[in-house]
Amino acid sequence: MCGIVGAVAQRNVVSILLEGLKRLEYRGYDSAGMASIGSDGQLLLNKAAGKVHSLEEQLLEANFRGSIGIAHTRWATHGEPSQKNAHPHKSDLVAVVHNGIIENYESVRSMLEGKGYVFESETDSEVIAHLLNEEYKTARDLILALRQTVVQLRGAYGIAAVCVEEPNTLVAARSGSPLVVGLGIEENFVASDQIALRPVTDRFIYLEEGDLVRLTSNSLAIFDAEGQLVDRKTTRISDTTYDSDKGEYRHYMLKEINEQPVAIKRTLEGRLSDTKVLEEAFGIHSAEIFDRVDAVQIVACGTSYHAGVVAKYIFEEWANIPCYVDIASEFRYRKVITPPNSLFITISQSGETADTLAALRIAKDLGVLATLAICNVANSSIVRESDLTLMTLAGAEIGVASTKAFTTQLAALQILGIVLGRRKGLTPEKEAEWVGALQQLPELCDKVLKLNQEIETISEEFIDKEHALFLGRGIQYPVALEGALKLKEISYIHAEAYPAGELKHGPLALVDNNMPVITVAPNNQLLEKLKANLEEVRARGGKLYVFADETAGFEADENCLVFSLPHVPSILEPIIYTIPLQLLSYHVAVMRGTDVDQPRNLAKSVTVE
Repeated sequence: MCGIVGAVAQRNVVSILLEGLKRLEYRGYDSAGMASIGSDGQLLLNKAAGKVHSLEEQLLEANFRGSIGIAHTRWATHGEPSQKNAHPHKSDLVAVVHNGIIENYESVRSMLEGKGYVFESETDSEVIAHLLNEEYKTARDLILALRQTVVQLRGAYGIAAVCVEEPNTLVAARSGSPLVVGLGIEENFVASDQIALRPVTDRFIYLEEGDLVRLTSNSLAIFDAEGQLVDRKTTRISDTTYDSDKGEYRHYMLKEINEQPVAIKRTLEGRLSDTKVLEEAFGIHSAEIFDRVDAVQIVACGTSYHAGVVAKYIFEEWANIPCYVDIASEFRYRKVITPPNSLFITISQSGETADTLAALRIAKDLGVLATLAICNVANSSIVRESDLTLMTLAGAEIGVASTKAFTTQLAALQILGIVLGRRKGLTPEKEAEWVGALQQLPELCDKVLKLNQEIETISEEFIDKEHALFLGRGIQYPVALEGALKLKEISYIHAEAYPAGELKHGPLALVDNNMPVITVAPNNQLLEKLKANLEEVRARGGKLYVFADETAGFEADENCLVFSLPHVPSILEPIIYTIPLQLLSYHVAVMRGTDVDQPRNLAKSVTVE
């Protein structure tokens, strides 16, 4: 994902912009650049392929200076990684940096070429620079020209721009891609992530969808999508807000569970328009690769493997293509036959999981169509060695038991499922429905987190238990697997998960009043089947803990506790039903007195066999 930093001050801002870019390196990038307006009124531009330090060396050599500037790290979506495709893009009077994807860039580019504009890059972003320049020639007002520009764009964007005729003004706009304003003393800033600006300010304004902002060193004006001047809340961020501190939480795991709405929002932002997934987010040449996909092979370990099993249901139902899921440590030591035109997907939180990395290298020797990494660490080995990448943007996860890394993996896989599905009969209307549902997901996660107190109360019932059984049907079976894994990882209670329909084939023999049975029960086509399975548990004296859709019609009694979850579209069910299982495991572990964040015998990143 690309990164933006902008500054306007009464001092040289080059070092501020460079530090901001370095702080955004975690997002991954392939080139970097900076634009400024010099004391002589000239628009200065410096760009470099590769790492920020290469840009820094060029800037030092050029004695690059300025009291206003914009800077950018780019992850290629249109055009190969190169200096010419790096941002900022310049057009006569203006320079622009852009995060996101412009869907209608080809028609806009054709129109601008008809007006005599010459394009130097292969990017979709360059159309913004030329379009802004064209609008400025008429408007003679940078913020008005930006507003007239963005109404002609379709897609997702975070934009920052400067103009030589307004050398003390920085403007920015957001739609589907995050931007934050940083407030200083006689200086102001903009960035795609507040972490880029922490060395210079602790006061931030988060721009809302459709907002535009005009900044000078001593003024700020925010306009909504209708062009009306608006106030936005200022938030003060302390150092304890960041991932390396627990802040108000007792454990990192609880903090990370509660960060899931924000982490999922970050993972979705810039990848969705109002009605569709912007598949360019997967990287250059992704469209032609996806056009040829006839099968999917997923390889992962642990929690990431469970995400892969969820994805199997998604790809086979939505995209109508076969999907095979392997545990990486098994895949690498068996004879593997991959169908023709297979997309090989590795899922890893760290990107350094030894077995998964080895499986990726084997897949390349097998001649798969292409490799795709779903990962949370941009410069990891798995990302570097894959053809395509979708970063999950969960942020640093300190707790060994994965929480937000898992749910952001699910969100990323759902995006991919839609992209593949549109090639196999998924209608635009259905895609629009599912995209709309995904956009509701952060808010719905917040609602589920409000079950925390209720779950904490019943966790006492697990203190003296040594075994637990998790049940789910269909796509909820891997959710049950993940719930069982969380409980065993951090509370040391032996836990297993089964498809509920398998009860009669063995697990029912274990059920008695000492075996808690935890079930996830959305209101879907398998609900009545699941209810019948649970009656088998009741008949053997088992105690049920049911996380159920509020419309599912479960009745609580002394042997059945029911936790009501909001009714959600089916696409959201795997994530929504994962969160209460995370909370249950956390509170049980706390009450049993185990080391929640660093459970015995386990490591966060498994980099050896």
